[in-house]
Amino acid sequence: MAIDPDELLPRPKKPSIVMGEDLSTLSVHELEARIATLESEIVRHREAMKARAASRSAADAFFKK
Repeated sequence: MAIDPDELLPRPKKPSIVMGEDLSTLSVHELEARIATLESEIVRHREAMKARAASRSAADAFFKK
């Protein structure tokens, strides 16, 4: 039996949180878990922004006349 090459590829992960999704079917526990996930993503995004700002500052300082 031949193996389909498409079966070897990882399947795309469905996002656990979809912006604008109907929240009326979720429990309080599920909503709290989603909020915690979103807050951790906000922290991750802010850290990425800080890292880029630091890189930009270092580049500006290096190339400053």
